[in-house]
Amino acid sequence: MLKTAAKQTSKEDADFALLKKMIKTKLGFNCEYYKDSHFRRRIDVRIRATGSKNFGEYVQILKEDSAECAALLETLTVNVTNFFRNSEVYDIVEKEVLPAVISSKGAGLNRSIKIWSAGCSIGVEAYSIAMLFHHILGNNIKRVNISITGTDIDKASLQQAQQGIYSEIEMKDVRPAFIEKYFWKEGNQYRVNDELKKMIRFKSHDMISGPKMTGFDIIFCRNVTIYFEKELQEKLYMNFYEGLNENGFFVMGKTETLIGPSKDLFKSYNAKERIYAK
Repeated sequence: MLKTAAKQTSKEDADFALLKKMIKTKLGFNCEYYKDSHFRRRIDVRIRATGSKNFGEYVQILKEDSAECAALLETLTVNVTNFFRNSEVYDIVEKEVLPAVISSKGAGLNRSIKIWSAGCSIGVEAYSIAMLFHHILGNNIKRVNISITGTDIDKASLQQAQQGIYSEIEMKDVRPAFIEKYFWKEGNQYRVNDELKKMIRFKSHDMISGPKMTGFDIIFCRNVTIYFEKELQEKLYMNFYEGLNENGFFVMGKTETLIGPSKDLFKSYNAKERIYAK
């Protein structure tokens, strides 16, 4: 009985390893650094949806069905999000972080501010930041060159971010004054205006294996690294530290914690809201 159970576990592990390898080669999605528990939960969604009994059966479906490949990729990368998610974080960003960065640039005409929204999903974080800059600077917005870069590995999410069209659910935490000023309503959807769009560039970038990005005044990477193994988290936090300008800010997710060398390098700015300074 024990030998049979061990054999089943061994085969299941082998099939899971094969599935991860197939996901990497067939979908271009590197899952080696992610926690197995997270991947198993996401994959189980598709196993149940296809009526597969185990990883082995699901591997066969992936080999034969390109539509299922697309469905799996969407399940692996799906990120439920909305504008100004965790409003208390944005309160500190609006009242303290952005004004500090603006002030640090002096009063000249050629001031530049660079922001990175890492793992930007459908772009709501990048647009939220752009709205706050507009709100704070008012008519002086044209006196500062603000560049916001949103990156992700999911092409469908990036496409929506570039289009800037959102549902009422995604808009639920946007101030009425911001909706009136920065969006066009089209039926049950809302389109971001061009004034915000021109501040942001969305592009495909893998923060795990892609080239390092540097020169930023603020880096936002929220609710992304919780899915990664600790070794990779340590590496990414150091990459973010090195990617910041002196006195720059790093904003992470409320359930995430700095670990590794970066923990001693970053200075806690607001521990409760997980905001750190270089």
